[in-house]
Amino acid sequence: MPLEITITNEQKVRLTAVPVTAVGNPAPLDGPVVFSVIAGDGTVVTIDDFNAFLVSSDVPGDTSYLVSADADLGAGVETIQDTVLLHTEGALAANLGLILGAPEPK
Repeated sequence: MPLEITITNEQKVRLTAVPVTAVGNPAPLDGPVVFSVIAGDGTVVTIDDFNAFLVSSDVPGDTSYLVSADADLGAGVETIQDTVLLHTEGALAANLGLILGAPEPK
């Protein structure tokens, strides 16, 4: 099951990879975690080897992200992967943004 979150089209969310073994103990990786978009209009901004911002699209819709890494600490490659499904909703009006015109004669 993918990790799911809902944000507005004015937001982004930080995603952190914390690799663990099958029983939940901390585990090292061979290289950085790779964050990528596999479907949708959202984007990803990598921060460092284990963190990235998932950035919503400008219009409502869903974006699927793939997060992958190499779990084999030797010369081989053992790819582990997870997915994140980001639901983007349109931001709602927060105020009326009233603007007064210049005074005029009656």
